[in-house]
Amino acid sequence: MPSPVLKAGSRPPWVGLGAAVWVQIAAGNAYNFPLYSPLLKSVLGYNQMQLTILGVANDIGESVALLPGIACNKFPPWAVLLVGCVLCFFGYGVLWLAVSETVSSMPYILLFITILIATNSNAWFGTAVLVTNMRNFPLSRGTVAGILKGYIGISAAVYTVVYSLVLKESALNLLMFLALGLPVLCLALMYFVRPCTPASGEESSEHGHFLFTQVFSVVLAIYLLIITVVNQMISLSHAVAYILIAIVVLLLLSPLAIPLKMTLFPVRARIDSSDQLAPPEGDATQTDPLLTPSPSGTNLVRFHEADDFSDLETLLAIGEGAVKEKRRPKRGEDFNFQEAFIKADFWLLWFVYFLGVGSGVTVLNNLSQIGVALGSDDTTILLSLFSFCNFGGRLGSGVVSEHFVKKNTLPRTFWMTCAHILMILSFILYASDLSGTLYVATTLLGICYGVQYSMMVPTVSELFGLKHFGINYGFMLIGNPIGAVLFSVLLAGNLYDAEAAKQGTSTCVGADCFRITFLVLAGVCGLGTVLSIILTVRVRPVYQMLYAGGSFRLPSSAIH
Repeated sequence: MPSPVLKAGSRPPWVGLGAAVWVQIAAGNAYNFPLYSPLLKSVLGYNQMQLTILGVANDIGESVALLPGIACNKFPPWAVLLVGCVLCFFGYGVLWLAVSETVSSMPYILLFITILIATNSNAWFGTAVLVTNMRNFPLSRGTVAGILKGYIGISAAVYTVVYSLVLKESALNLLMFLALGLPVLCLALMYFVRPCTPASGEESSEHGHFLFTQVFSVVLAIYLLIITVVNQMISLSHAVAYILIAIVVLLLLSPLAIPLKMTLFPVRARIDSSDQLAPPEGDATQTDPLLTPSPSGTNLVRFHEADDFSDLETLLAIGEGAVKEKRRPKRGEDFNFQEAFIKADFWLLWFVYFLGVGSGVTVLNNLSQIGVALGSDDTTILLSLFSFCNFGGRLGSGVVSEHFVKKNTLPRTFWMTCAHILMILSFILYASDLSGTLYVATTLLGICYGVQYSMMVPTVSELFGLKHFGINYGFMLIGNPIGAVLFSVLLAGNLYDAEAAKQGTSTCVGADCFRITFLVLAGVCGLGTVLSIILTVRVRPVYQMLYAGGSFRLPSSAIH
């Protein structure tokens, strides 16, 4: 007899979400490039252009997620995480060998490939936990995406605090930590990230559990921001530093309080409670309320059931002398990559995401230079502000979009439209160089950058299904490195160097260093606004069908 599985709301899915928080921190290791890149420049003797190209390898590595997406449909989550551990160990291990001069005269192309491999571990870590948890909590996709993407956004601040307080600003120690610490962490957690059968309906306690996780993530973000500022102002002793880090660890452990509470204080639920064990398939009866069909279908249908049913129909048709052609999926159902690739909405979403994230990453990659050019004395505060607002945009958009999609069936792409409009405003503020606008523009841009990331994830799953979500999501991420190359390297980099040459120095100062770049990016976001409006109008009927009852429902055609 097959062993029973537990439904969403029971302890394993919440343990998996708590473990995913730590894996997502590990999946943000690419944010460390600005911390160790000066060591690459000084020890290996690279110039600024060579360092910029290595930065592109950093962006490409973290965003190429097609293979992890395919692997998520072929292998269990622990296997996908294991690949990420191997890439992380070898990638950062070789980097450590290079900068510690244990291995001398390492070819530049080999270092490029090494960084590519090291940061590609992000894609394997992030895709494994995101796909698994989206499938475990299909009724709260925006909330789950906001939480998990939010922790990736905040990981930069976590690494900065660890780098400053524990590693004593040693880039060599940081690379050793990345090569050994992150793989060990993910190996210890891989067992807890596992798929569970999703529940048929929303539970009264689920909203409270998600709210608890969100509140403590905000507390963590604020705490990290305070530590960063305080550490810049005063020198902290070793004892105080370790106490502060211990508090960070406790805050990162806070999501595990949910399954702990459910273990110590179990709810005496009815038979249909989602805390009960799901019976084996052969033992289910028609009296089981979880199996009662609804007019719009149910979320208990497995991801492979529709295909199995189609195969059965085909076999019966063959027996009757007529083969029935398999029906193409409709929006809201499960699309494989080939089917999604030829859909207009797929490409509209890709371009909306690419234009938003590509313009945002341009500012992120050049934020230190932008701060210096516009007269900021401390670019560390600027980077911390962007990181905090990026986190807020990711987490907040998940909460807000989840509310309005259930209450008003408002497509999540509406919030991508709003983000594009605010990004236009932020770029105009940057270009104007008015007094006090630098921090306002950075705040707006950080929030909007986070919104673009967070809204893309559930939108892909809602329009094209969860069965092949991994590879469809992985293809969307390709927009990140393409945007970095086009807008950051070719546009911003060349214009900055040209203006610096006019000034006769390698460091450009003044609003003219980035003014043309900002105006071009404002136009890029204008195009993104138009495309996102078109996409929102096109997908509104899909959301009206999926959320007609106030919560997510699988389209009835998907279960027939």
